[in-house]
Amino acid sequence: MTANLRALPIDERIQLVEDIWDSIAADQTALPMTDEQRAELDLRLDAYESDKIKGRKASEVIADIKKQL
Repeated sequence: MTANLRALPIDERIQLVEDIWDSIAADQTALPMTDEQRAELDLRLDAYESDKIKGRKASEVIADIKKQL
């Protein structure tokens, strides 16, 4: 099957991956969260709510990364 996929042009392979990902994302009930995942999300939400740091704009983060390269 991999050989068949490699025969496709890259743009078609990318579209195939996007379509597969979208189909997975559309069915959120297929992979329920584990207790550990739920606990981690709760910890992160609590940390966000306690310090109110909303993060930075993506453009700022990207500029910082480019400076380090």
